Amino acid sequence: MNYQYSKAVGKNLSTIRQLKGLTQEQLSAKLQVIGCDITRSALAKIEVGQRHLYPDEIKALKTVLEIRYEDLFV
Repeated sequence: MNYQYSKAVGKNLSTIRQLKGLTQEQLSAKLQVIGCDITRSALAKIEVGQRHLYPDEIKALKTVLEIRYEDLFV
């Protein structure tokens, strides 16, 4: 995946998370509750573009954050 694209998706995720009033720790805990095994550290790497998202993580983020898929990729 293109680094600049990963960075843009990560920035969108960070913005959405903050607008929802969640810390990285809180979001990772919510994801883990629904079966998405993601740590706070992994979430931090995603937000700065150092790690890409897997399809199951995208689906879990959509569910937990109550967003559309498009919101992550705009």
